[in-house]
Amino acid sequence: MLDEACVTVCVNGWEVFALDNTQPGRDYSGMENIKTVSVPGSPDSNHKFWRNASLYFDRVYATMGLDPVWREVLSKPKRILEVSCPIKMDDGTIKNFTGYRVQHNNARGPFKGGLRFDPNADREEVMALAMLQTWKNALVDLPYGGAKGGVACDTKKLSPGEKERLTRRYTAEVLPIIGPMDDIPAPDLGTDGQVMAWMLDTYSTLTGKLALGVVTGKPVVLGGSVGREEATGRGVMYVLKRFVEQTQHRTVEGLRVAVQGFGQVGYFAAKLLDELGAVIVAVSDKFGGVYDESGIDIEKIGLYYRERGQLADYPDGDAISNEELIACDCDVLIPAARENTIDANIAPHVKAKIIVEGANGPTTPEADAILQEAGVTILPDILANAGGVTVSYFEWVQSIDSYFWDLPRVRSELERVMNKAFDAVNAKADEADCDYRTAAYTIAIARVAEACRLKGLFP
Repeated sequence: MLDEACVTVCVNGWEVFALDNTQPGRDYSGMENIKTVSVPGSPDSNHKFWRNASLYFDRVYATMGLDPVWREVLSKPKRILEVSCPIKMDDGTIKNFTGYRVQHNNARGPFKGGLRFDPNADREEVMALAMLQTWKNALVDLPYGGAKGGVACDTKKLSPGEKERLTRRYTAEVLPIIGPMDDIPAPDLGTDGQVMAWMLDTYSTLTGKLALGVVTGKPVVLGGSVGREEATGRGVMYVLKRFVEQTQHRTVEGLRVAVQGFGQVGYFAAKLLDELGAVIVAVSDKFGGVYDESGIDIEKIGLYYRERGQLADYPDGDAISNEELIACDCDVLIPAARENTIDANIAPHVKAKIIVEGANGPTTPEADAILQEAGVTILPDILANAGGVTVSYFEWVQSIDSYFWDLPRVRSELERVMNKAFDAVNAKADEADCDYRTAAYTIAIARVAEACRLKGLFP
């Protein structure tokens, strides 16, 4: 049982967990090791990403004519867990890291969302990402609610052993609220299949049973799904492809595309669009990028990036900054890095007529309004980057069934889901005479609100 003398309550608003972080051999068989505290108030609304996510929700909810009771439910996380993760460093010192798991809403199914290791990870950022995940999962009609996790750390300063110990400690701390039918983490910034493998092993060891469905994005040999690494970028490609086919009656061939962010999402989006005949005129990482109006060799620059870890000094094309990439001459801009990339300062300089949001929350509400006024079509994040969680769902199903799909089936099913979601958003935009973001949020919020209404309030 929880030792009351060892409890530290983290006051984060609403329902807050206080965990006993000091007692070895904790029994995780039930929830008795968790104490919940109801705290009045709301989170710090000054955090820009959380403010933006809330503003997008509020704008759409206000137009839907729904019961205001559910606005209070849907606008706040169901649960916020903040944990201390002390680990022994390689030099023998003890360093404490702060971790978070935010569970926004589970009306439609278990919580689902990524885990990021990032120096900027904090409570409000994870809250915003969890809210976006709820809408994303609902929009592509997955039987999930939304969640997100984060640990404030710089993985570049951690050895492999330190990263493993941090992962295992974090998993042990959040273990009471995760599980195959409760909350299923997945990779995000700074995490990958190896991190998911450590989480799987830690969870299975502490619970005494193998639970392949506790995380997704695992290595294939440990029950992961083929096609998971490319899934978000492939989803970006499918949404853009469907958009131009349905609204412009053309293919992506010849479209000039700029990709801001050259991690897993940006690389695969660029690679797959290049294979379809699009001309990738610019790519960048956080240090800067490359512009070549005649087209960049994606395989060549991808190999260069994997070998060096950054695009600096790439020999072909012209060196550009991220701001210059966002404003470069192109038909399609894919922001695939971080939130708040396109703000009110840079938005008036965007030349692209189509923006496909590969990252979460890359466009601020102020920039969104400027771009709409300029006639720019924005394919929003909760639609465009939903390929990753969709294939995570496929992996979860395969793990539970212990029956695994081949790559053609994964890709075919992903294309079907993304096309269906786009078609629904496109139809709603036509029906309501609104932009795609408003249409996407309207569909997603309606689905979650209806699930809440049918379940009712307890008690």
